[in-house]
Amino acid sequence: MTTMIKICGLTDKAAVTAAIDAGADAVGFVFAKSPRQVTAAVAATLASDVPAHVQRVAVMRHPSNAEWQEVLARFAPDVLQTDADDFLQLDVPAKVERWPVYREGAVTADTALPATFLYEGSNSGTGERVDWGLAATYARRGRMILAGGLSAANVTAAIESVAPWGVDVSSAVESAPGMKDPAKIAAFVIAAKSAKLN
Repeated sequence: MTTMIKICGLTDKAAVTAAIDAGADAVGFVFAKSPRQVTAAVAATLASDVPAHVQRVAVMRHPSNAEWQEVLARFAPDVLQTDADDFLQLDVPAKVERWPVYREGAVTADTALPATFLYEGSNSGTGERVDWGLAATYARRGRMILAGGLSAANVTAAIESVAPWGVDVSSAVESAPGMKDPAKIAAFVIAAKSAKLN
């Protein structure tokens, strides 16, 4: 079994190309307020050459339905990633996959987790690492995408400890906030692919 790898917060064509060339399975474009924020039009341009086997993810946080509809119309993502509660008020067509975000501290043993979900720290894009032991218990309940504080230096250990379905990285593959480093992207993917799962 290979772990799904998502490179998030892409802001320029070189970074998108680097992610694809490295072997990423998904590329994320951030529409929430962040050093990595892009418009729907910019994301559409950046993703215009992304091959069909690589998923294009719209990353949002508490969008209005109107904001989401603009991203849907202009960018046409394969996946919408936003906080779990946001989906209650958003009109998401069946063709768009849903990756609801659950944050550490807000999940308990009683939380009804969906088939696929993203698990991260309380603040997105800050490199805040979650408790891997706790995450491992939730990873057994669905297809978890582990995010928060992952880097080339620790992603192998994270995958072997948590056994998530996927991993997500943003700030650790940057040379500066919002500026991706192709060498760091490649190193992260190599490290993630080297993990050994039982």
